[in-house]
Parts: sequence; C-alpha cells; structure tokens
Amino acid sequence: MSEARLYRFTLAGLGLATLVLFCLSLMVGPAGIGFADSLAALVSERGDAVALVMQQIRLPRALLGLMIGITLGLSGAVLQGYLRNPLAEPALIGVSASASLGAVIAIYTGLSALFPLALPLSALAAAGVAVVIVQAMAGAQGSTLTLILAGVAVSSFAAAMTSLALNLSSNPFAALEIIFWMMGSLSDRSMTHVWLALPFMLAGWGALMMLGRALDALTLGGETAASLGIDMRRVQALAIFGTAASVGAATAVAGAIGFVGLVVPHLLRPLAGGRPSRLLPASALGGASVVLAADILVRVLAPGRDLKLGVLTATVGAPFFLWLVWRERRKAA
Repeated sequence: MSEARLYRFTLAGLGLATLVLFCLSLMVGPAGIGFADSLAALVSERGDAVALVMQQIRLPRALLGLMIGITLGLSGAVLQGYLRNPLAEPALIGVSASASLGAVIAIYTGLSALFPLALPLSALAAAGVAVVIVQAMAGAQGSTLTLILAGVAVSSFAAAMTSLALNLSSNPFAALEIIFWMMGSLSDRSMTHVWLALPFMLAGWGALMMLGRALDALTLGGETAASLGIDMRRVQALAIFGTAASVGAATAVAGAIGFVGLVVPHLLRPLAGGRPSRLLPASALGGASVVLAADILVRVLAPGRDLKLGVLTATVGAPFFLWLVWRERRKAA
C-alpha cells in the first residue's frame, strides 16, 4: 500500500472511530434509554426526564470529550514537531498546571461556590497569565530550549502554589474538591461549559493547524527552515497561543487529563509517513477517539464509584508510553 493511500485510510478509520465512539458516548449511562429514544430525545422539546438526560447530561459530556480529545492530540503533535522533542506534550509549557492553579484558587477562596463559572474563568485567566510569562521569558528570538525551561519553571511554580493551597486549606471539603477536580473528569458538565470552552478551542485549533508547512520545514532543522522563508517568531507565537488557548480551555472545564497529547502522536506518526503536517489532523482525530473511549470506560468499569477520567488515562497511558520507549530502544539496538 502506498504511503498516501495508507494515510487516507488512516484518516478515514480514525474519523469513523471518532463518530462511533461519539455515538456510544451518547448512549452509555446509568439511565437505561434505548437507541431510538435517545436520538429522539436529543431534538425533543418536551422537557421530560429522557430529554433532560440526553440534552443536559450526555450531550455536553460527549461534546467535551470530542473537543478535549482534539485539543490534546493536536497540541501534542504540534509541540513535538516544533520543539523537535518526542517527550513534548501540552503540559510542557505550563498551561495545564497554571490553569489548574487558577481553578484551585477559585475553590480555595470560595468563589466557585458563589459563582459556578468562577472556576473555569479563573482557570482560563491563569492559563493566559502563564502564556504571557512563558513568552516573555522565552523572548521573540528564544530557542526551543529556553521555551522548555520557561515552561518547566512556570509548571513547577504553579504546582508548588497548588500544593500550598492544599496544605493551608482549613476546609477539608474544599481540599477534597480540589483533589477530585485535579484528577480530571467530564461528569456533571453542562452546555454552559461547552459554549465557554468552544471559542478558545476553535481559535487554538486554527492557530495550530496553520503550522503544518512550518513543521515540515523544521524537520530539516531550524536554520534550514528559516532559509526556506519560515518566520520562526510567527511559528513560536502560533504554537504557544494555539496550545494555551485550546489546552487552557480544556483544563478549565475538565481538569488535568494527561498522556493523551504525549502518546497519540507517537502511535500515529508511522502512519502519517513522518510528516508533521499529516500528523496534525490524524492526531486530532486520534486524541478525540482516545478521550471518548476512556470516558466510556470510566462509566462502564465503575458506574457507581465516579472513576476520574484523568486517573484512567494516566493509568493506561504511562505503561503504554513505557512500552513505546522500550520498542524504540529495541529498534535502535
């Protein structure tokens, strides 16, 4: 099979898998609703119990799973291509940790109890501050190493402040809420969360998808890419802005969900022919499939225990990534 045909087959398969998993996400839940009744309830205006379950509980959860999966897969592929670092992931530039800190501040101060949207809005604001700091520290002419170091510094500070909030919290219920939120979950989300995150994610996706040609050129090296007319300052700005807007919004509404942006591009890179521009749409669809599948498993494996999505992705993702590292080591041997 030719490389181009394999790539088209991969995209078609990922698209079909995403569609099937999205539909399954709408069907799976503790309420025993038939397939036909579920579809009818999605467009129903009756306002009965079935319509409320489908429109206010399952639909927002499925949409957020789709959106967050696209965000994590796409941003992971872009950062790995831009930084030319196979270990790069969305959390590397400090956005996830900073957004988590913003949410923790909202919970710790009681703002989230007074105003429900205070939590995601605080998380978005903290993510924005983190981006400004990372960009300022890295500078317009900053190297990828400087950007990574700036991101690590911001992530470490945000993690330390989060731990300090937990340490000083005098309210055990607030501390428990912080811990549960940081585990990452799509449960108890509404269409309000979808509409809040969607504009930021769309802006982020647009910025990241514009980088395909530049990332292809960067495989030849930074100096060669610059000689081909690639504006490295623009590439850095788009990569940081796109990741911050989309991942910040994802973390703001769902908490931290790890390993998706790290593992998915690794899995799909051989099927994309090693070209970053081809990897971007494939990773977006692959990330959506992984998050949707994980959220379905959360509901199936422990329906009454509220198993957190971030816990499942980390539990499966970490050993799987170790297997990928071991496989690459055997290839290099």
